[in-house]
Parts: sequence; C-alpha cells; structure tokens
Amino acid sequence: MERKKILLRLDPVVHDALARWASDELRSTNSQIEFLLRRALSEAGRLPDGVGRMRPRGRPRKVPEDDAADDTADDTGQEEERERADGDASEAG
Repeated sequence: MERKKILLRLDPVVHDALARWASDELRSTNSQIEFLLRRALSEAGRLPDGVGRMRPRGRPRKVPEDDAADDTADDTGQEEERERADGDASEAG
C-alpha cells in the first residue's frame, strides 16, 4: 500500500520539541508524528481495524552482502540442499 504524503505546518518550537522527542525514541520526526497520531486515534477509539503496523523503531539492520545475494537467489537450490541434508541425517541415525 502506498503511503500518503501530506504537508504539515508546525510552530518551530513545537517541531523542535517533537524532533528531540523523536531522537530520544530512535525515530524520525515523521515516524514520531505517525506514532503519536496512531496512539491518539487508538485512545479515542477511532483507529481503524485494518490499519497496518508501523516499522520498528531504530535503524534497519544491515544485511551482510552474502545474505543480500541469497535473498535475490532462487530458493529451489537451497530447498534441495536442505532435503539432501535431511536425508543424510536420517541415514546416519
């Protein structure tokens, strides 16, 4: 689902306080605004049932280059390798 973009005008002092709070929570200012809006909607009983989850706070984990290459590879070879390993283990036991 595509994210909605809006223009939001804030008092500079409010923005600065929000940015500091976001930093303390390891969020971007934008994520902090969304977090607070979701919390306010939930407390007011107005958060829709089908709303998606927010991304966890903090920086995304770095994916090692080897793992990134595996993600783009076809899983068929990996599945065959697992099946062979399972067969070897059952023959040994």
